[in-house]
Amino acid sequence: MRPFDNELNGKVAWVHGAYGAVGQAIAQELVRAGAYVVLSGRNPEALTEATRQSGDARQAEALALDITQAEDVYAAAEQLENRLGHIDILVNSAGVNPSKRHFRDLSIEDWKNTVDVNLSGMFYTCQATLRGMRERKDGVIVNISSWTGRFAAYFSGPAYASTKRATLALTEAINLEDCIHGIRATSIAPAGIDTPLLNKRAKPPTPEVRAAMLKPQDLAEMTRYIAGLPPHVCLNEVLMSPTLNSNYLGEFETQKRPVST
Repeated sequence: MRPFDNELNGKVAWVHGAYGAVGQAIAQELVRAGAYVVLSGRNPEALTEATRQSGDARQAEALALDITQAEDVYAAAEQLENRLGHIDILVNSAGVNPSKRHFRDLSIEDWKNTVDVNLSGMFYTCQATLRGMRERKDGVIVNISSWTGRFAAYFSGPAYASTKRATLALTEAINLEDCIHGIRATSIAPAGIDTPLLNKRAKPPTPEVRAAMLKPQDLAEMTRYIAGLPPHVCLNEVLMSPTLNSNYLGEFETQKRPVST
């Protein structure tokens, strides 16, 4: 999947959700490909550590940012453009899903936070970054969606499913409007990623199941591949799953039928 080393030399990448397992793997992979990477996220301490692990000051920097705050996002994008000259690659990996996620107990606060992070925040980062990309007639945007964004899945809940399906539409809209400016956007819709978040499930997957799942590095290498494609090539959507796909095997606990008393 790697065309050649340093294929992203001279490129500037901005990665959101950069201290999460997937976001950090992507940042590290883009550094390995030669890009200068700006890592963003809400937690300054976690972000600093993720940046330290991604590369030295010549390769990576931390920019603490809450993407739900629109004015802060636009100001950050303008500051990066002015200081670094260009943002060539935008990666949106930030995402949340509340533990109480189904209609019967999903709070208004959790609904709003999920929409603010997963969808509105993504819109802000895309709109802010697209301005410079249009001027330069070049740019790559990678938005992390989900298998549940493409296929209905009970376990994900309405807030996460709605925002991840909207991610597909948002990415399509970028290509519809900005292909004429040489800009390419890809949504990656993965299923079953082995990250520490699985430990928060009521019943975490077994080690055997986790061993067969996608790894953060799989998404990182896919992102690197997309970013390194020739300018005339656009992968509009990438649907990824483990070969042993739990969505196909019915391994999720989704009991919905009322229990007789």
